Amino acid sequence: MTRHRVLAVAACAALMACGGNAVHSVLEPPQFDLLKYGSVGLVTFSIENAKGSLHQFATHRFEESILGAQPGFEVREFPFADSGLAQSGGGGDHPVPVVFYGHLKISNVKPRGGLIALAIPHVEATVSADLSVWLVSTTTGGILWRSSAAATEKVGDLAIVDGIPSFSARDPNDAYGVLVSRLVRAVTYDFRSTWVTVRDAPHP
Repeated sequence: MTRHRVLAVAACAALMACGGNAVHSVLEPPQFDLLKYGSVGLVTFSIENAKGSLHQFATHRFEESILGAQPGFEVREFPFADSGLAQSGGGGDHPVPVVFYGHLKISNVKPRGGLIALAIPHVEATVSADLSVWLVSTTTGGILWRSSAAATEKVGDLAIVDGIPSFSARDPNDAYGVLVSRLVRAVTYDFRSTWVTVRDAPHP
């Protein structure tokens, strides 16, 4: 039996196993619709067990992700110090109906070579991080959505000061972009459209 005939027989067998039903992909809408709000607030994420700008970088990546996933709404940014103002809608003539908050926790920092000193500049390390993000109604204060994710990745250009990791790389995308991207992609899953495979109903 020729190779082409083997492939043809295999394809027919697979089709028969499926009952002869056609299989195709369908784009499912996001599980959580942000467009209905028109505008949302975003408070700079807080951070635990680390210094530097990692939490700011993660906040910006999160903002880019939700705007890219559902074009058509706007994001109003608030520094962490204005969390209370954000919770009240931000003031002004057009207060935001909802606001995002987030918290980034760093743990298990393992510098290359396994040595931890009080002060190490520009070191590579393996870092574990947990990101939690939640959406709050500025009218009721109730939580409307919540998601969390964890990841462990190698990062570069990390400084350790007094035993505490400091993320202040000149190029954060190159230094720890992979870690942040994994976290953000996981927590924003509900805001993205997804392709699913469906099978047509069998013919009578």
